[in-house]
Amino acid sequence: MWEAYIKGFKAYMQLERSLSDNTVEAYQHDVAMLSQYVQAVHSGIDPTNIELRHLKEFLGHINEMELAAGSQARIISGVKSFFRYLLLEDVIKVDPSELLESPKMQRTLPDFLSIEEIDRLFSAIDHTSPKGQRNRAMLETLYSCGLRVSELINLMISNLYLDVGFIKVLGKGNKERLVPIGGEAVRQIKLYKDHVRSHMKIKPGQEDILFLNRRGAGLSRVMVFLILKDLTQKAGIKKNIHPHVLRHSFATHLVEAGADLRAVQEMLGHKSITTTEIYTHLDRGYLRNTLERYHPRYGK
Repeated sequence: MWEAYIKGFKAYMQLERSLSDNTVEAYQHDVAMLSQYVQAVHSGIDPTNIELRHLKEFLGHINEMELAAGSQARIISGVKSFFRYLLLEDVIKVDPSELLESPKMQRTLPDFLSIEEIDRLFSAIDHTSPKGQRNRAMLETLYSCGLRVSELINLMISNLYLDVGFIKVLGKGNKERLVPIGGEAVRQIKLYKDHVRSHMKIKPGQEDILFLNRRGAGLSRVMVFLILKDLTQKAGIKKNIHPHVLRHSFATHLVEAGADLRAVQEMLGHKSITTTEIYTHLDRGYLRNTLERYHPRYGK
């Protein structure tokens, strides 16, 4: 159903609006992203019964992907054009995207989990099943290393240096960085590799991917989102949680404990220290303690 509407949308952009090939391709890609997400999270939903709430969830999903605000705005523009096309064609009677707002150009931060909530989240995992063992190793790695979800699903066995407590990560712009990994994450990865992954039939070409689905292939972003969403509900956590929240929690907990921002920047793979500095506003107590400790005239 989605494919037919997207095909019609492409013809409309080319023939009636005479848009450039690049714009047509970009808008097609944007709608395909929406289609993939909605069908994974809400099975049976097609463009004729999409609601604003579904589009807001999708907006949260692309925000989790750490795209620039300008890129997110472009995707929303493509989605809005798609629903305007459906309205013109009389496929829908009401445009669900009409009230969808583009992201503000300043960076906004999602919720983060407290240490107690992290413990509850991990306790909600069923450790008796192979899937549960994989999920524990996966989420421990996300939180221990502050990874982006794309870095997690592309993590290679050949880039694990667990004996010295480091992993090599391929980040944005194909830039590699070495990230320290904690003891619990190392233990869970070894358990998963030795007792789950070693017994799986792995698809050709996927032999070096660490975290696999039950068919022996790498996981998708959406799959990680669904796993985390399910565990959040089981743990009784009432926050809007995405995989990025574990990365955000990692940085927040380090900064609150007094970690050096340059070290946190290096571990997160931030190009600029100003990106890392956004985490300092989360704990005003940390800032005050820093001032009290280091300013020579504070309190005089």
